[in-house]
Amino acid sequence: MTRFRPAALALAAALALPTGLLAPALQAQSPMDDAQRKAVEEVVRDYILKNPEIILEAVDSLQKRQKMAEEQKAKTALAENKAALFQNPADPVAGNPKGDVTVVEFFDYQCGYCKAVQADTERLIKDDGKLRFVFKEFPILSPASLTAAKAALASRGQGKYLEFHNALMAHRGQLDDDVIQRLAKSVGLDTDRLKKDMNSPEVLKVIAANQALAEELGIRGTPAFIIGDELVPGAIKLDQMKDLVAAARKG
Repeated sequence: MTRFRPAALALAAALALPTGLLAPALQAQSPMDDAQRKAVEEVVRDYILKNPEIILEAVDSLQKRQKMAEEQKAKTALAENKAALFQNPADPVAGNPKGDVTVVEFFDYQCGYCKAVQADTERLIKDDGKLRFVFKEFPILSPASLTAAKAALASRGQGKYLEFHNALMAHRGQLDDDVIQRLAKSVGLDTDRLKKDMNSPEVLKVIAANQALAEELGIRGTPAFIIGDELVPGAIKLDQMKDLVAAARKG
């Protein structure tokens, strides 16, 4: 059985026990001797054994408080980083550049879940003429993820970002340098220029900024969406995307 620290035992006793049994717990305000400590431990142990459900209740309560704290932290971070999220001119944008609602996606080209939602994000952009969509390259899964992200960002210089992005997302299987260059060539990119541009300071700066922003927002995986004022981690369906966009438009 896991042993509780004396202070925690005293607190548990004070919270859980009838008034007549509070005296030992209240001694937590001053050092307890061994006899007092043992008495508290025995009372709390006996109470927990007779009422084991309080452990689950305590864990559930703690998880709820942690979730609320994380959600509040995320809302604060979103409010403090709106310009970096929505108005960074270095980010590729699709849809209506002057849209009334902006959706931001953090993604990785090696992420199966990102590929799974790709058709839905394309449909969302196509169906909603008032939507602005911002792409946040967030390569976290492998060295090939980083290579693909750099190549995709470099393709902006040739006006082919969206075509190349879609080709990378449509690819099934692992990416490597040869696959990335083949896909680039298939959408009409000058691969020699791409190889040069993908290691430019500007490209590396965008990726570093996205990584720092993701850390600030508590984003640890892909995909992750920001829709209006909502941070949505993980893959979501088209109907959920539309509902969130509608809510943001109303709000």
